[in-house]
Amino acid sequence: MTESLDRTVLIAATVSSGLLAGLFYAYSVSVMRGLARTADRTFVESMRQINVAILNGWFALGFVGAPLATALALVVHLDGDDRAAVAWIALALVSALFTLAVTLTVNVPLNDELASAEAGDADVARGRFEGRWVRWNLARTISSAAGFGFLVLALASNGAG
Repeated sequence: MTESLDRTVLIAATVSSGLLAGLFYAYSVSVMRGLARTADRTFVESMRQINVAILNGWFALGFVGAPLATALALVVHLDGDDRAAVAWIALALVSALFTLAVTLTVNVPLNDELASAEAGDADVARGRFEGRWVRWNLARTISSAAGFGFLVLALASNGAG
């Protein structure tokens, strides 16, 4: 690929990764903190509605697009001279895959469990959900922010070469 196209792919990976990191960060610093102040029934119903609303094309673009664009950026940079950029992109891909794995193995199953909970058991459903979901969302926040940072470093390295 051309150097210009390689850089464009790296920029796309960086932007999509940054958007995803920002989403998880927003949950960590505002959404879940706000919901923590609500009654059990309100918490459960709000999370159910959020979990339905987030399943849209814009979310999918970032959620699937970030790791795919990062993988593509790695592939297109492998034959280049910038070994530092390749290393940063590889670290970003590991971070993106960790974020994806946590989401699919922890957060989504918890969301599904919450969705199927009986309406009268809001306190039990919340008790099974909230603490674990919040902890693993923090892990996603850290891993996705790290991945974004690695891509920024790859861009800086790539621009210097």
